Amino acid sequence: MRTRIMIALAAVGLGGLMATTGCSFREDICAGGEYPAMAVGGQGGSACFPDGQEPTPPYVRYPEGKIPQHVDDEWDVYWRSHGIDENNNIIDT
Repeated sequence: MRTRIMIALAAVGLGGLMATTGCSFREDICAGGEYPAMAVGGQGGSACFPDGQEPTPPYVRYPEGKIPQHVDDEWDVYWRSHGIDENNNIIDT
């Protein structure tokens, strides 16, 4: 009887833990200490650069306020159909 209660309590605790953390995981675009940059032109593409280092061509920084932070967030989805041209204008791809 005591073993059954312990197993039931462990299952409830594990279920609660999974319910509160399992669905809240969001994958970051870049690792800690890095920021994302995008390739110039309609072909798209992105890369991560260390904080404090400017991106190397053909990459440029994302426009202020339009920087993706997590996979599938608003700006990650947006930049899948948009890009930056050589004049820093946003273009449809």
